[in-house]
Amino acid sequence: MEAWALGMFMISAGVFATLLEYPGSPVHQAIPDPAIRLALMGLAMGLTAVAIIYSPWGQTSGAHMNPAVTLTFLRLGKVAPWDALFYIIAQFIGGALGTAMTAWLLGELFTGPKVAFVVTMPGQAGLGVAFVTEFFMSLILMLTILLVSNTPKTERLTGLAAGLLVATFITLAAPISGMSINPARTFASAVNSGQWTALWIYFTAPIMGMLAAVDVYRKLRPDPKVFCAKLDHPDHRRCIHCGYDPQQHSAIQSGN
Repeated sequence: MEAWALGMFMISAGVFATLLEYPGSPVHQAIPDPAIRLALMGLAMGLTAVAIIYSPWGQTSGAHMNPAVTLTFLRLGKVAPWDALFYIIAQFIGGALGTAMTAWLLGELFTGPKVAFVVTMPGQAGLGVAFVTEFFMSLILMLTILLVSNTPKTERLTGLAAGLLVATFITLAAPISGMSINPARTFASAVNSGQWTALWIYFTAPIMGMLAAVDVYRKLRPDPKVFCAKLDHPDHRRCIHCGYDPQQHSAIQSGN
């Protein structure tokens, strides 16, 4: 399921990037302003993230799609070590296969220099700025997930909050860092394109930023409980992470 999730995210990224950035695309020709195209790319990927998070498979696995997210919940004790290992392997494989499938379907429209496998690369501001940008975006995203998902009144809005941040980050930070915040997402493009520029940034900054979010969360909350590792936790689905069973829950509710 995690392989499917990041695979679908990468297919969506490839399709929308090709529509918006390939010079021969009617969409590209109709929208000459690169800032508007970038904002539309952000919107498309934010909506893609939301759709995956609230999908049946996303609700079952937790829709991490990101090794940094999985490692953060591992640190919090909400994901078993073996589950975390298989999640991360699946994320890397799924992302790479999704990108490969997009390349097979779209050919040079996707693999050519204008779209270039949607690789993530630092902008003209340099490696240091890209690292800091990736770090703080990752921290903000994970902190938001922890705050929203562990507040009863807002827990079902976690996916929307995450999607909004993805859209915002792509719009504002893609020219600065490439906007990855995900080691598996960057690897997916790199392994298919052979472009490994500054890979260390995308394998360190997101993980460091999300792990740091745990410390910030614990300082902000007097009782920093974390209920589960899922980004959306519907009442009708059994949870492999927290052990929630809808049948047992219904029986308890009936007994009360």
